[in-house]
Amino acid sequence: MAQQERGIRSRRSILEAAAAVFGERGYDAASTNDILARAGLTRGALYHHFPSKEAIAAALLEAQGEALVVPDQPVKLQAVIDLTLTFSRRLQTDAVLRASVRLAVEQSSFAASAQRPYSQSVEVIEDLLGQAEKQGELLPGTNPAEVAETVVGAFTGLQVMSQAYSNRQDLPDRISALWRLLLPGLALPGMLSRLRTSAPPEVAAPGGRAG
Repeated sequence: MAQQERGIRSRRSILEAAAAVFGERGYDAASTNDILARAGLTRGALYHHFPSKEAIAAALLEAQGEALVVPDQPVKLQAVIDLTLTFSRRLQTDAVLRASVRLAVEQSSFAASAQRPYSQSVEVIEDLLGQAEKQGELLPGTNPAEVAETVVGAFTGLQVMSQAYSNRQDLPDRISALWRLLLPGLALPGMLSRLRTSAPPEVAAPGGRAG
């Protein structure tokens, strides 16, 4: 058990070191030597977990799917909103998730398909919107697949913009604004007053305000 725990910690150390190095230099300019120096591990320890830099990047890319934790909300539109807001908060503090997002956005020699994180996000949101439709939360004629693609695309663009302007410090506010703009075209009028577009209390920033 102790050996297994050490292996888990070692793997996490490699991913965190790679996230920092990829974040500073980008995928192409980073090397396994840089990652090893940052992690403080031997090359043997690295190759025990990952045979190459590309394998490390592929593992980092999986972090986006792991971060798609669906909130337990009876109102499924609220679950979609909270999913995006919680993800935006995690991007502010989780270096591994930030590196994962950068790998998906950045044009580099990384050969793994960058479509998978987007497809995963679209699938999760489309499923929630399908449930929202069945529960009578959406306007007639709303296409869950189309909305899911739009939400994921808008989120991606907003997080890139937020990174440029504020190192993602204003990302939750930008996502809240996105929902305030989208909801009148998605939700039945009677639903609007029931939906919160600010971060759920458990992930709200210290001193933040609910809305």
